[in-house]
Amino acid sequence: MSKPVEITDSNFEEIINSDKPVLVDFWAEWCGPCKMIGPVVEELANEFENKAIIGKVDVDTNPEVSAKFGIRSIPTLLIFKGGEIVDKQVGAVPKSVLSEKIEAQLT
Repeated sequence: MSKPVEITDSNFEEIINSDKPVLVDFWAEWCGPCKMIGPVVEELANEFENKAIIGKVDVDTNPEVSAKFGIRSIPTLLIFKGGEIVDKQVGAVPKSVLSEKIEAQLT
């Protein structure tokens, strides 16, 4: 089973510049909606294994990345392609919404 990649301030640039689409879940341990979407992000990591990179950034321990993208409310999910943000979702949403956003970047 594939797990989401742990993304930090130090490995962020390297990961988002992948040749695959990258979904980044900005979250925190104390955030209720983040806990709701956590299992969804884990399922996506499995479903898109070898097709996309699914990762998580803990905003409490990685303030640089969070500040760089102006993350004010969590969960915020950003989708990158070629190092650029191509899609954004703020708040918990059904898995199908995130799946469609990732699928759209696979072409």
